[in-house]
Amino acid sequence: MNFKYTSKNERDTMTLAQNFESEKFPNMVICLDGELGSGKTVFVKGFAKALGIEENITSPTFNLIKEYDSGELPLYHMDVYRLEENDDSVGFSEYYNKGGITIIEWSEIIKDKLPDERVEITFKFIDENTRVLNIVPYGTVYEELVESVL
Repeated sequence: MNFKYTSKNERDTMTLAQNFESEKFPNMVICLDGELGSGKTVFVKGFAKALGIEENITSPTFNLIKEYDSGELPLYHMDVYRLEENDDSVGFSEYYNKGGITIIEWSEIIKDKLPDERVEITFKFIDENTRVLNIVPYGTVYEELVESVL
């Protein structure tokens, strides 16, 4: 089951993220893919803001994982763009089960380390401001989540 959402600007992307946050649950995993600058980190900013996190959200490209504990639930923001191949030292599955929300940028890089149940959002450039987001839920909980958000 695939869903599409057209974002005409950053505000649309942040609103979509805030709608996802309104349906949050412990151990939620959101996977974000798309070209550089396509809106992945904007989505995370919108989600974090709705979660009540006031810290400045930036892509954790050089840290791999940033943990934010000041919101309603912990947020684990991962950017695996620079991850070395076959790096098993990260312990991704531990984050998926810590009771928080995990959002992974460039998740296609660690496809074999993703949980079976998750939602994947792929950002595609249309023009300078417009993006089409292809949203694919894996698992009944995520199907219900996407249906309630869109």
